[in-house]
Amino acid sequence: MVFSGFDERVIPFLQSIRQNNNKEWFEANKHIYTKLILEPCRAFVNEFGEHLMAIEPTVNFLPKINGSLFKIYRDTRRSDAVSTPIKHKIGIIFWQGGGKRLQSSSFYLHFSPDELFVSTGVRWFEKPMLDAYRDYIKDDKNRAELSSIIEDIKQKDKRYALIQKGYKRYPKGFDKDMQGVELSLYKGMAMYKILKPELICDGEKLIETLYKIYEDMAPLHRFMYRVSLRVKDG
Repeated sequence: MVFSGFDERVIPFLQSIRQNNNKEWFEANKHIYTKLILEPCRAFVNEFGEHLMAIEPTVNFLPKINGSLFKIYRDTRRSDAVSTPIKHKIGIIFWQGGGKRLQSSSFYLHFSPDELFVSTGVRWFEKPMLDAYRDYIKDDKNRAELSSIIEDIKQKDKRYALIQKGYKRYPKGFDKDMQGVELSLYKGMAMYKILKPELICDGEKLIETLYKIYEDMAPLHRFMYRVSLRVKDG
């Protein structure tokens, strides 16, 4: 299947999932999900993955569930899980490295009836990645480099934003007088831009827009990839 954009019926269908969020309704409409979302997502991953290789030649992209695509069913068994079983937000990820895809630096996007969210980096850290990140930015030069990368990216587009801090207290080894010490307060390190969801229906413009964003944010991706290489086994 050649990717030429998502059908304009996708956004109303995702809205229908939100309004009829139960497995019975979804199973009865699963053929629509397959035609309007799953198959075009697979085509998009193949198409855009090749474009991304011009930015990062070793980027990983697999047009399947648990590869670049995410399950449509939510795990509602966890204590902190959202109660609705079906996702009305469709995520796609292109990541670098051999570790967990969500703990590797990545080019990520999701679309829903509300937005097209585009980001680069690692959006939240599990403990091994958090430890590696903090250890890496203890070095003054690395911390200064990250600060510079973030400011340079913000200068390229005023709608580029950094994810919110997750902690209020500086971790061990960091002092309030250190330049750029606020970088130690993050639970993840990623930048993002929010666009109108209707953009997904114009394949050519979507690819062009995403490429520009990811090209602008590539320095952050490369910095976080270096961090991921420092994660210790176990």
